Amino acid sequence: MALSGAVLFGFVMTHMIGNLKLYQGPEAMNAYARFLREMGTPLFSHESLLWIARVTLLTSVFAHIVTAIQLAKGNRQARPIDYKKTQYVASSYAARTMVWSGPILAAFVIFHIMHLTTGWVHPSFNSDDVYQNLVRGFQVWYVSAFYIVAMLGLGYHMIHGVWSLLQSLGLNNTRYDALIRRFAVSVTAAVVVGNISFPVSVMLGMVK
Repeated sequence: MALSGAVLFGFVMTHMIGNLKLYQGPEAMNAYARFLREMGTPLFSHESLLWIARVTLLTSVFAHIVTAIQLAKGNRQARPIDYKKTQYVASSYAARTMVWSGPILAAFVIFHIMHLTTGWVHPSFNSDDVYQNLVRGFQVWYVSAFYIVAMLGLGYHMIHGVWSLLQSLGLNNTRYDALIRRFAVSVTAAVVVGNISFPVSVMLGMVK
């Protein structure tokens, strides 16, 4: 769970940073998209490294889902009879919402791929103009609304996930707990605010 989460966390961070090119205009955004397709050339063929990254990410998503199911099953087996009254002592709200934020993110990933990667659900998709794909896609209010809700789900998922994965990978000394929590909150806030800014900027007409 921690290792697959670390891969996905790295992707989410770099994906958000790369998409900030949106604010530099169409040339910068489309140049970034071309770089992703052509990185590694001529040693690697066109889009080879990009597809390796995609397969790695999909494998990580699958591993993350499978381990989540295994952990949930193990928790249920450890206590087959529910508590008469549940009172949370150490568990945070973010930790308790992992069960619903995960499926929301899975649905979002599927839609996001069909919307901005393959263009299957994007009526004006142009594979050569990533900038306009983003702008025209986010001009549809319900697409932007779904994107924003998914990013809020990502925030709840990340804020606990980042803290948990660092603990699982060895930083479980109580002296570091406050520092780890601050780091988790900081990176989560940066990712969520950055990602939400894209549809909001388009909807407000700041990006055209």
